Amino acid sequence: MSDLGSDTLKTKVRKVRALKAKALDEVRFLKSWIENPLKTGAVSPSGPALAARMASYLDVVPGARYVELGPGTGVVTKAIFDRGVSHKNLTALEYSSEFCKLLNSRYPGLDVLQGDAYALKGELEAHFGVAPDGLKAGLDGIVSSLPLLTRSEPARLALLEEAMTLLKPGAPFIQFSYGIFPPVRPSCGTISLTPSEWIWKNLPPARVWVYRRIH
Repeated sequence: MSDLGSDTLKTKVRKVRALKAKALDEVRFLKSWIENPLKTGAVSPSGPALAARMASYLDVVPGARYVELGPGTGVVTKAIFDRGVSHKNLTALEYSSEFCKLLNSRYPGLDVLQGDAYALKGELEAHFGVAPDGLKAGLDGIVSSLPLLTRSEPARLALLEEAMTLLKPGAPFIQFSYGIFPPVRPSCGTISLTPSEWIWKNLPPARVWVYRRIH
């Protein structure tokens, strides 16, 4: 077989493997949603276009520290790494034990923490062994794929405000949503909110909402 024919076959094999992996992720997500719809929220993982848009809001600098909430099968995680964040600088907080195992096998060296994102400070404190406010000078970004709209408005707001205490001033809390309106409405003038354009390539179409502490 010629080199060209061999390369073509390898390309086809890679595409088949990628499609098989995507199909398996869809099955995992659907299974998780059936078992606990309020925890999973969506019936399929975020698409690569949405994931890349979310990651684009991260400023990647040496020694920075980031947290991802609800990574699921790791589509957004991959986009964060593609953005330039190293495995050692990201902590992924995931509720599902099955997804935690998948993330550990898919991204060796990633700091995977099984826990509840709605108890964010406590989970990080227990994980790192220090008060979250003492994690260096604060986090450089939080990327969230949590199904916020499955929770009450007070619970959503409490999560956002808690996250803001962990972030450096101006560092982003990045959240996607399928809705027209923001998933969390800040209750005070110390948090800014910026929406992205609609990501039409995602199914269903979604937007990214970026929250920042401005004071």
